[in-house]
Amino acid sequence: MDALDLARWQFGVTTVYHFLFVPLTIGLGIFVAGLQTAWHRTGKEHYLRLTKFFGKLFLINFAMGVVTGIVQEFQFGMNWSEYSTFVGDVFGAPLAMEALLAFFMESTFLGLWIFGWERLPKKVHLACIWAAAIGSNLSAYFILAANAWMKHPVGYEVVDGRARMTDLWAVLTNPTATTQVPHVIAAAFIVAGGFVLAVSGYWLLKTKAPMWRSAARAALIMTALAGAVVAGTGDTSARLLYEQQPMKLASAEGLEHDTAGAPFSIAPGIEIPNVLSFLSTHDFTATVQGTEDLQARFERQFGPGDYRPNQPVVFWSFRVMIVFGLTTVALSVLGLWLTRRRRDMPDWLARTMVLALPLPFLAMIAGWLLSEIGRQPWTVAGELLTASSVSPGVSLAEVATSLTIFTLLYGALAVAEAVLLTRHVRKGPEQTEPVPATERLQPSLMY
Repeated sequence: MDALDLARWQFGVTTVYHFLFVPLTIGLGIFVAGLQTAWHRTGKEHYLRLTKFFGKLFLINFAMGVVTGIVQEFQFGMNWSEYSTFVGDVFGAPLAMEALLAFFMESTFLGLWIFGWERLPKKVHLACIWAAAIGSNLSAYFILAANAWMKHPVGYEVVDGRARMTDLWAVLTNPTATTQVPHVIAAAFIVAGGFVLAVSGYWLLKTKAPMWRSAARAALIMTALAGAVVAGTGDTSARLLYEQQPMKLASAEGLEHDTAGAPFSIAPGIEIPNVLSFLSTHDFTATVQGTEDLQARFERQFGPGDYRPNQPVVFWSFRVMIVFGLTTVALSVLGLWLTRRRRDMPDWLARTMVLALPLPFLAMIAGWLLSEIGRQPWTVAGELLTASSVSPGVSLAEVATSLTIFTLLYGALAVAEAVLLTRHVRKGPEQTEPVPATERLQPSLMY
C-alpha cells in the first residue's frame, strides 16, 4: 500500500461521512419549508409544532454537514495537488458560485429564520426558510456540475498541462450534470422522506396524534414522487453511461465482452436476456461494450495500464442502490394506499418504517460509490489519471496519520449527530401557544 491508496481511502472515508448529512439537509429543508407553508395557509397549530420540531433536526444535520464539508476542500491541497493544479481553472467558477452565491444564500437566510421567530413578519420569516432550502439545492447543483465535468469534461482546453475553461455555460449545462442533478436531489428527498417516516412511525407507535399522521402522509407523498423522478432520471443516466462511460456500465453489469442483446444481471449467474441493451439504448438488440474489449481499446488509445475499476465494488454498489432505494419507495407507495381516506397507519407499517431508516442512506452511499469508483482509474475521464493526481511530496506516514485522525474525528462527529438527533426525537415537539380560533379561520388576520 502506498500514499495514493491511503489518500484515496481518506477522501472516500471523509466524503462518505459528509454524504450522510448532505442529502438529509437537501430534502429536509424543503420538507420543513412545506410544513411552515401549511401552517401559514391553515393556521393549524400542529403544523407549527412540526415545523419547529423538524426544523431543529434540520439545523443539527446542517451544522454537521458544514463541519464535515470543510475538510473536503483542504484535501485537494494536502493530498491531491496535481489534480488541483489541473482542474483549478475549470472548478474555480462553479465552486465560487457554490460558496459565494448558494451557500451564502443558504446560511444567511437560515440564520434569519433561526432568530426571526416572533421578530420578523410571518410572510418574511416563511420566505427565509424557503430561501435557505433553495440555497441548499443550488449548492448541490454547482457541486454536482463540477463533479459531472470530471466524468464528462466539456467546455475546456488543455494549455501547458492544465485544463482551461473556455465555456462556462457548457460546464454548467453538461448533459451529465443536467441528468445527475435531478437524480441526486430526488434521491436526497427519498432520504429525507425515509427519515421523516421513521420519526413519525416512532411517534405513531406511542400516540395516534393526528399531527404524526399528517407528517407521515406528507413524507409518503414526497418519497413516492421523488422515487418516480429517480426512476426517470436513472433511465437517462443509463443511456449517458452507454455513450460517455461505457467501462462503468460494463463493470456495473459484469459484462466482459461486447454483446449484442446484452442481458441484465440480477446477481452472478442470474440474467434477464436483452434488458441491458434496452436500458442502455432502448433497443433490445443493441451491442453493449464489455470490460475486456474496452480495456484493449483503452490500451491502444491511452497506453499501457489497467483501465478497469474495482468491479466487485461497482457491481454490488449498483444492486444495493437499486434494492434499498426501491424498497424505500415501495414502502412509501404501500403507505399511501394503506393510509388513504384518512385511515391510520397500521402499527406494523409504522414499525417497518422505523426499521427501514438505514435503507435510503445506504442506497445513497452505494450510488455515490458506484458513481465515483466506477470512474476509476481517472479523476478526469480521458485526461488525468488518479495515479497522476496525488501530491508528489506527501509521504505514506503523513497520509496514514491524517487518515487516522480524520476517521476518528468523523466517527466521533457521527456519534454526536446520532445522539443529538435521537435525544431530540425522543423529546418530541414542544408545546406552542394556541392560535385563536378567529385567526385559524382567517389566516390573513395573523399578519
